[in-house]
Amino acid sequence: MKILQFNESLCIGCHNCEETCSKVYFKTEDISKARLRITEKVDDFNRFKGCNQCGDCIDVCPEGAIYRMKNGAVTVDKKICVGCMMCVAFCSDFHYHDDYVEPYKCLSCGACSRSCPTGALTMKVEG
Repeated sequence: MKILQFNESLCIGCHNCEETCSKVYFKTEDISKARLRITEKVDDFNRFKGCNQCGDCIDVCPEGAIYRMKNGAVTVDKKICVGCMMCVAFCSDFHYHDDYVEPYKCLSCGACSRSCPTGALTMKVEG
């Protein structure tokens, strides 16, 4: 399984990764719709919020809408999700936007890492 790895010392806060993510999944360059987040500087470093695909959220969903795909990534089935936001309350790596009923999270697709100009985001093979 691949997950994103973040090197905070390399991040310049350009938000290219968030723009790329929102463009890939929502066809718009709106960083508020990104499946990952780069926060403002804390102690002189930008922080990364993205899913490590642990799967702890799977059992939290009362509808069974969260599942692990064949590639190991954890995702939300939009056809089953009722928008209760239990997953958002459980894990800060879930995000939501007023334009959508269902919450969403990083799928470790790697598009953001390919757009990172400094190499702060890279893909790491786990397991």
